[in-house]
Amino acid sequence: AEQHGLFYPVDFASSGSSQIGGNISTNAGGIKVIRHGMTRDWVAGLKVVTGTGELLDLNRGLLKNNAGYDLRQLVIGAEGTLGIVVEATMKLCRPPGELAVLVLGVPDMPAIMKVLATYQDALDLSAFEFFSELALQKVVAHQDLQRPFATPADYYALIEIESADMDQAMALFEQCMESGWVVDGVVSQSIAQAEALWRLREDISETISRWTPYKNDISTLISQVPDFLSEVEAVVNERYPEFDIVWFGHIGDGNVHLNVLKPEDLAMADFQRQCSEVSQLVFEIVQRYGGSISAEHGVGLLKKDYLHYSRSKLEIQIMRQIKLAFDPQGIMNPGKIFDA
Repeated sequence: AEQHGLFYPVDFASSGSSQIGGNISTNAGGIKVIRHGMTRDWVAGLKVVTGTGELLDLNRGLLKNNAGYDLRQLVIGAEGTLGIVVEATMKLCRPPGELAVLVLGVPDMPAIMKVLATYQDALDLSAFEFFSELALQKVVAHQDLQRPFATPADYYALIEIESADMDQAMALFEQCMESGWVVDGVVSQSIAQAEALWRLREDISETISRWTPYKNDISTLISQVPDFLSEVEAVVNERYPEFDIVWFGHIGDGNVHLNVLKPEDLAMADFQRQCSEVSQLVFEIVQRYGGSISAEHGVGLLKKDYLHYSRSKLEIQIMRQIKLAFDPQGIMNPGKIFDA
């Protein structure tokens, strides 16, 4: 795309190793959703081989096509259970201008949402991410990175904008400081510094892998995130006060990642059992908030027993019928999402 002066805007921490086919099968989102949406927003056409060996040519790159159901969108995010994507026609856009990154220290989750609203009302954001103080401590200790500034904060917001908007971004920073929503902050002065600030967020998963984290990838409406996160944290802290919890995620689109770190002296079997109990409690909160048990990582094997927390019985029944139509013998990625 770059050779032709174009740009594919869907981006995530695994972009160096993941491929378009997998992105389509999981409807990958990642760090730019607030600006560019999910993978499905950029798929103009698909060729798919179904479980019966038939080739479907879906949408054929058309921008407007209301001739019946859009089967292309069914395949996107189906985790390979409906067929094999053998060809994809993707939309592209103009490359972004030079980008700058701000990292802001924020005293609490409600303040993060106020900062988000302030910046989003005034600017076109490329990304708005968050991570907790514990996440920052782990990354700085194990990835040879520096803290963004000396003042500690409970949470940190990472904002990416086009450099041309920097004057306005700094005025908004002053406004947030005066309102008490931000305790300190830093802005990148070079591409290298912007990359280093991004690593504070993107290196979290790799860093905490040494603690064998139990992961949950959950979402709700953006307006409900502070109360939602507070309830989840209260339940986990009450039931398992010995667990360290690392929070991070794409707060700009309502998606948070809950990572429970395994204590060194706790056997893996006991840790997994206790975390399963945690998940049950978390998913009950997710259901009450009308959220999703899997914001972007899919259902697969690990979450199929919990699908009913996000989908009604009727929805699951219709999903099974769609699966049967595409794959009557059940040979496409069998056992994923739900049992046949």
